[in-house]
Amino acid sequence: MKLTAAITGVGAYVPDYVLTNQELETLVDTNDEWIQSRTGIKERRILKGENQGTSVMAIKAVQRLLEKTGTRPEEVDLLICATTTPDLVFPATANIISAAVGLTKAFGFDIQAACSGFLFSLATGAQFIQSGTYKKVIVVGGDKMSSIIDYTDRATCIIFGDGAGAVMLEPNSEGYGLLDQELHADGNGEPYLHQKAGGSRRPPSAETVANREHYAYQEGSTVYKFAVKGMADVAAVVAERNNLTPDTIAWLVPHQANKRIIDATAQRVGIGPEKVMLNIHKYGNTTNGTIPLCLWDYESQLKKGDDLIFAAFGGGFTWGALYIKWAYDPKPGPQNA
Repeated sequence: MKLTAAITGVGAYVPDYVLTNQELETLVDTNDEWIQSRTGIKERRILKGENQGTSVMAIKAVQRLLEKTGTRPEEVDLLICATTTPDLVFPATANIISAAVGLTKAFGFDIQAACSGFLFSLATGAQFIQSGTYKKVIVVGGDKMSSIIDYTDRATCIIFGDGAGAVMLEPNSEGYGLLDQELHADGNGEPYLHQKAGGSRRPPSAETVANREHYAYQEGSTVYKFAVKGMADVAAVVAERNNLTPDTIAWLVPHQANKRIIDATAQRVGIGPEKVMLNIHKYGNTTNGTIPLCLWDYESQLKKGDDLIFAAFGGGFTWGALYIKWAYDPKPGPQNA
């Protein structure tokens, strides 16, 4: 049996502060019924406080992962951080996380692929395992989306939240782990979902700040159409290529962008709602945090041998799906304490 990269543990963290739809009603012209009917979101978590970056949440997620898997920091070979909201332009947020949790033997780097970043990072980390180069790779996805959201823009402020999740990848020779992938990117999607300023093309200036150009911009209807087609298509391709049917697929693990996009993806693959991981109602869209947060919330329901399809779509445009055979049964005792 060939070597594969299996997920052997999950850790996650969300901030304490809960931003409800009712609070958003006081900020922009919207209401709870409108938000829920269009997005499925009831509340989201926000990281408050001075000098608090994405790494704050990612560090806690990785610490929980190390504790749950009984892994000493010095055993870890590599840490990949998927984020769209790095603490700094440089150094990489992965480096900040590694230093804080004591990964003295590991190297690390960030991957930026918007909401598909966690899947791209999993696929990348898996290559280091499958090649036999490394034994323990941590993939952490997290974003402080509140740092780039305009809370006067009702098109975006209702959608996004903050959070992070991490998984451990280890070698497996029994047929579990990442078995197939379908990943795509098309830069022609840039006009519809991007941040106008803050990079090298338009560095920060008094003008860019005054023009509110350091926030996420989204052309909702166009992104919605592309996301529905993109996520649904790749999920279907991976399912068909691996002879997975609605009966044999245990779970669809979709990026939590919008309840309607999630529903459309599930319908395309022929999966009922009882097999779809869903937590958008309590976290919103945490970008790179959504899929690992789903695994965190549903870990106690996952069984060794379960066939999972991960699917995501992000700005750029980026999109992809992974086929993962789950590698372990629920651990005894309280889950995710």
